[in-house]
Amino acid sequence: MNASDRTPADLLRSAIAADPARPLVTFYDDATGERVELSVATFANWVAKTANLLQGDLSAGPGDRLALLLPAHWQSAVWLLACSSVGVIADVGGDPARADLVVAGPGQFDSGRACGGERIALSLAPLGRRFPAPPAGYADYAVEVPGQGDRFAAYAPVDPEEPALVVGDVELTGAELVERAGADADRLGLGPGSRLLSGKPYDSWDGLSAGLFAPLASGGSVVLCRHLDALSEEALAKRVESERVTDTAV
Repeated sequence: MNASDRTPADLLRSAIAADPARPLVTFYDDATGERVELSVATFANWVAKTANLLQGDLSAGPGDRLALLLPAHWQSAVWLLACSSVGVIADVGGDPARADLVVAGPGQFDSGRACGGERIALSLAPLGRRFPAPPAGYADYAVEVPGQGDRFAAYAPVDPEEPALVVGDVELTGAELVERAGADADRLGLGPGSRLLSGKPYDSWDGLSAGLFAPLASGGSVVLCRHLDALSEEALAKRVESERVTDTAV
């Protein structure tokens, strides 16, 4: 994190400049056995493609509201940074009827249809597999994103003083988000090279901070675990050792 960082997208750019090859997000789904590791560069490429989809094909711009109906997942983290890159407000678990567009995963497709705008569906299947057929009223993210450009340039500058994130009763501008993420990183004792294991859901600021923003702000990385309660204490201890975890938030 640099003193000039004012938005989450700025944090990602600083991470790329510092060390693009280091791990940023390591994701486990303990219900399926899936493990995915994304370096800073690979994660940033997914963000760029998703931001291009958001800005280009979906015609989203600064101030638009996106209802993000996804669990703690590496693709959710990508969407959060893509929203920041475009200036779109990421409303995590928000009301689709009040949103300009919706991004939904399994179990959320029916409620997501309350959105009158564009709708994107994610299968959240291992390896980012496509749907055999996308849910009615939705485009398949796995079909739409691969052909997007690997570099992103916003049509309009993102104002760090405008709303960037809503989760529960917390609403933050980009600048407030960066400040709070940095404070959380300090509180958790995170620094460059830290590996924070988080089993918290993405339904609160604490979960989003531990599962993405605080590690990103600190120059560290996150081991993001979904369905962590399926893991025995012994298996969790082995993961902490094998992933070189320095801190935990479960």
